Amino acid sequence: MHGLGNDFVVIDAREGDVAMTEARARAIADRHAGIGCDQLIIIGDADDADVSMQIFNSDGSEVEACGNATRCVPLFVGRDVTIRTKAGLLNAQSVDGGASVEMGAPRFEWDAIPLAYPMDTLHMGASWEDLPAPAAVNVGNPHVIFFVDDLNAVDFERVGPMIEHDPLFPARVNVNFAQVVGDNHIRLIVWERGAGLTRACGTGACATAVAAISRKMMAEPVTVSLPGGDLTIAWAPGGTIRMTGPATHVFDGEADWARF
Repeated sequence: MHGLGNDFVVIDAREGDVAMTEARARAIADRHAGIGCDQLIIIGDADDADVSMQIFNSDGSEVEACGNATRCVPLFVGRDVTIRTKAGLLNAQSVDGGASVEMGAPRFEWDAIPLAYPMDTLHMGASWEDLPAPAAVNVGNPHVIFFVDDLNAVDFERVGPMIEHDPLFPARVNVNFAQVVGDNHIRLIVWERGAGLTRACGTGACATAVAAISRKMMAEPVTVSLPGGDLTIAWAPGGTIRMTGPATHVFDGEADWARF
């Protein structure tokens, strides 16, 4: 499945547990020797929700949230669902061509991002090279957002991993590079923690829209244009985030579990 080109191997574990390790997730995600994906998703049972969702990046690390994958869940299950994730309980409803997901409330406290030490997270007292001072938001996973004048001038593959692994971010961080291109319209490139550059990042779109609204740069709803397409993000201060966008089922398949 994929959401705006951010692609997933989705495993149904509702009728039997799936033993997943970092090495196995990395092997499945390998595009040359495995199946290939940005993230591996395991859908299982949950005591307090319709289903549970586990998320593993292509480097094998387990993460708390993935917005594009969350939109795929109601399509995968075949109905509107509540989803238990490490980031909390999410609600996902099918819409024409995709899904709309209640992503929970953003967190702005420095230790909720988390950062290594106290700092204003809306206008951070830190930056890298000639990038402007960023904002930091946790939307189930940690994000740092740079609003730049020209995305084409940013060397994403060089500065992305440098910021992701900076000691300021003890849990590492997703790095968002955003350019305002119109009224309530943002163009976005995301260096994802543990996955690198992907065609879309749903939580990155949420975090970036929240940062832009918090800085009074624009009002909701915000259109976020990623390389894979557009997402619509609605959020009012003090409320929860709603993300709406496409989700696509590509194919079903079988593989020899012992190979991984």
